[in-house]
Amino acid sequence: MTIQKMALIGTGVMGMGIAQIAAQAGLEVRLFDAKAGAAELGLSKLKATLEKLQQKGKITEQQFAETLARFTVLENIEEVAGVDLVVEAIIENIEIKQRLFTQLEGIVATETIFASNTSSLSVTAIASILKHPERVAGFHFFNPVPLMKIVEVIAGLVTEERVVQDLLELAKRMGHFGVRTKDTPGFIVNHAGRAYSTEALKVLGEGVTSISEIDRILREGAGFRMGPLELFDLTALDVSHPVMESIFNQYYQEDRYRPHPLTRQMLAGKKVGRKVGEGFYKYVDGKKINELPRQAVPAVTNFQPIWIQADQEQDAQILRDYLNEQQFTLDTAEHPHSESLILLATYGEDTTTAALRFGVDATRSVNIDMLTDFSKHRTLMPSIVTDKSYIDQAHAIFAKNDHGVSVIAESIGFVSQRVLAMVINLACDIAQQQIAAASDIDQAVKLGLGYPQGPISWGDLLGSQRILLILERIYANTGDQRYRPSPWLSRRARLNLPLLHIATI
Repeated sequence: MTIQKMALIGTGVMGMGIAQIAAQAGLEVRLFDAKAGAAELGLSKLKATLEKLQQKGKITEQQFAETLARFTVLENIEEVAGVDLVVEAIIENIEIKQRLFTQLEGIVATETIFASNTSSLSVTAIASILKHPERVAGFHFFNPVPLMKIVEVIAGLVTEERVVQDLLELAKRMGHFGVRTKDTPGFIVNHAGRAYSTEALKVLGEGVTSISEIDRILREGAGFRMGPLELFDLTALDVSHPVMESIFNQYYQEDRYRPHPLTRQMLAGKKVGRKVGEGFYKYVDGKKINELPRQAVPAVTNFQPIWIQADQEQDAQILRDYLNEQQFTLDTAEHPHSESLILLATYGEDTTTAALRFGVDATRSVNIDMLTDFSKHRTLMPSIVTDKSYIDQAHAIFAKNDHGVSVIAESIGFVSQRVLAMVINLACDIAQQQIAAASDIDQAVKLGLGYPQGPISWGDLLGSQRILLILERIYANTGDQRYRPSPWLSRRARLNLPLLHIATI
């Protein structure tokens, strides 16, 4: 069925964003809100938005007029009769959504599709009390809807295939990437996003480094648009913490999704983020006022020769090339001389463990993260006994030419290693669960979360063997189930197969 007429129930920001792209795609859109005057207000705000688009040359005067002409504000919900599709964007409460759809069953035709914009509720559960649950699907957009070109189409256990296909086709007409997903907690995007946020909180909770440094490492080193802690402040903990708890509990306390007590404490203390002036950071007029600057580079005049040991030869060569270019002296002996700075480049372990594994002096050892782009931000990890003079030397060496350097406390792997390995592993596990196709997971997460790469293709870019090594070592070191490698990742890495281009088994 080609959908031509749509009713939008709930005219808040999200609802009107959906209404806007529907009208711009040529649909007749009927607006209804149970709150008196809300639909009129929503349409008024949308008109102002469209006027700005016209002024900027994004739409023509004719497109402006035609889009507005497709809207009708309804006084009574009974006026939705005759539409092909009803999309609800109301409060995230299953009983209220069920009451709405039950009421609508007595108004619209049996072939009318019911679509819920739910972000966290089970579509199967929403539909369960209806006479025709097969007509119900999830149609989950992201704010701001016109800019976030992704919509999840969620099939409940009894949703008809024609409903899914009609919504996927509609998403395409709206200019969005429609991705089909199973009815599981968090669907794709909110499910996959748990790794970035919860692992960053775990790093912070372990005292590995500061709030500012975690965000800086992941922005400058890994390429994320926003660090995870500043992102929490933007989305607000009164929104994001309940989602973390909900997904954790819906998966019966699966360790991969484990929240952190810190955000529960901050929520209780009403430090929820930017909108109240304080979260992980403090804000004045929406701007951070207490972000720490880059770590000061020590003034070092005397450098010892540098002895290198790495898990991968390509990393060792990058380091040798850099040090030669900067005219530092290399110690090329089989074993480090007694005064040499010992530079290690390892994956998924702390510096103490690496020094013991290589049989070198931990008091002179500093580990460097080589997972992300070496030409960008650099992260160093001394052991708990590394002499400060050697830490300072390493810091000064890698801060040449104004490069950002973060020196962190010992950790079970570097900040970027831990976070990226968890992001990639969770996306692979979503593929293992067959919640969606691997390519769809990759595209949906990139569009929905604004990551610089889709998580599965990112695993290919960084090397699935390296990601697997990080996870295996952290898991062996901690015994924490959250770090266990996904079988989907493990099989492909061991067979040296690309992650993205192999069909799910």
